[in-house]
Amino acid sequence: MSTFSERFGFEPRDAEISTRDAPAELRSSVVDIAYEAGLSPRPLRTLICRVLFEAPDPSNWSEYPNIDEEVRRTLSDAPWYEVYNVIEAVSNELPATAMFPPLFPGGEPRCSGYVHFEERINRLFRKKGIGWQLINRRLEYRGTEGVEMALHGVYELVRDTGRATAATELHQAITDLGRRPEPDVTGAIQHAMAALECAARAHACSSDTLGQLIQRNPQMFPPPLDSVVSKAWGYTSNFGRHLVEGRPPNFDEAELMTGLSAVLCRYLARKKS
Repeated sequence: MSTFSERFGFEPRDAEISTRDAPAELRSSVVDIAYEAGLSPRPLRTLICRVLFEAPDPSNWSEYPNIDEEVRRTLSDAPWYEVYNVIEAVSNELPATAMFPPLFPGGEPRCSGYVHFEERINRLFRKKGIGWQLINRRLEYRGTEGVEMALHGVYELVRDTGRATAATELHQAITDLGRRPEPDVTGAIQHAMAALECAARAHACSSDTLGQLIQRNPQMFPPPLDSVVSKAWGYTSNFGRHLVEGRPPNFDEAELMTGLSAVLCRYLARKKS
């Protein structure tokens, strides 16, 4: 169900991504949103205990306030990554059938428990600057607005156009950006450029390296963009494979390379071989 601010366009811009941990406001809000989506304290406690391998407190019988307090306390004490395990488990537990009835007879169902939970959780992530997003009942890496635009739909497009290896490499680059406690920036750079190289090889029907492909296929990328791709290939050699002591790549550079690779993979996937 949309809120007043959503309906009338008073929503602020997404907060800058500042964490991929599980802050206290997230832990508390997960419980409230799960209730909104149709779960009550007792089944939510059962689900959380199953995920965390904990035993429910047998002395707690009443849902409010006893089981509700137990649920919040258990989630508050859980390691940060277990909180996200719980979010995925709740999403998978909720039905995809309509939770809210149509506004009028014969109308479209307005929402389901699963849809409501996903929309509210993602809104929370955006407002609190949390670098994850819930998509189709799974949590995935969420980057800056520009990178998200670059990544949107690329994996599916690249995979569905017969470039499964490129799609896998691109997905691995995104996974490396989201690793905790520290992102794997060199891994992200390597996998991002490997994705582009695989896409270029499939496009040119060749096993050459990306640098050779650009030289031998000047029509692959319009000039002067081809020189940008060539320089990106050289950057990957210096900062993704052959590191120099005292000059490690940083997260922003790894995110830039992943976004650049995604855009170029999309371009090749749409371009006739």
